[in-house]
This record gives sequence, C-alpha cells and structure tokens, in this order.
Amino acid sequence: MATLRNLKIKTSSCRRIVKELHSYEKEVEREASKTADMKAKGADPYDLKQQENVLAESRMMIPDCRKRLEAALDDLKGTLVELESNQKEGPEIEDAQSTITEVEQLFQTGEA
Repeated sequence: MATLRNLKIKTSSCRRIVKELHSYEKEVEREASKTADMKAKGADPYDLKQQENVLAESRMMIPDCRKRLEAALDDLKGTLVELESNQKEGPEIEDAQSTITEVEQLFQTGEA
C-alpha cells in the first residue's frame, strides 16, 4: 500500500542519488585535470599511477550511481501510479512528478 510518506521518501531518495551522481561527475573532472597536470609536470611514475587509480575508481562510481538512480526512478514511478489512482493531486504528488521529469531529462541528456 503506497502512502504519501513513502512517496516523499522515494522522491527524496531520487534527488539524493542525482546529487551524488553530479558529485561523482565533478570528482572525475577534478581528478582527470589533476592527472593531466601531473603528466605535464613529469611527476614520479608511482605517484602518477596512484592518481590514475583514483581516477579509475571515480569513473567506476558513475555507472553504479546511474543504475541505482534507474532503480529508484522505477520505484518512484510505481508508487506514484499507485497513489494517483486514489489521490489526484497534492504537493507530494506534484513534487514526485517534477522529480521524475528532471531525472528523465538527465538520462536523455546523458545518453545522447
């Protein structure tokens, strides 16, 4: 049985994962810049290798985060459909719908 409380929790979860995804994307940019800077300066090969490992780990987190976001989005959509059959409007429902739209746009721009 879906409730407004569950809907709010799932909406917040989607938003949190979106923030996390953006954070990982920024981290990859930062680490890639740092790696390129180290290569340009001719850094110690050991330090460079360690930095490349950090960059690789950061890159691995993005697909994982996207998978979790897809699962959370599907869960949110299911809960919203269940609730909309009983209750047609309300701030929680509007909030969930806007979050779904935002996440779907994120996937469209990310996969294009």
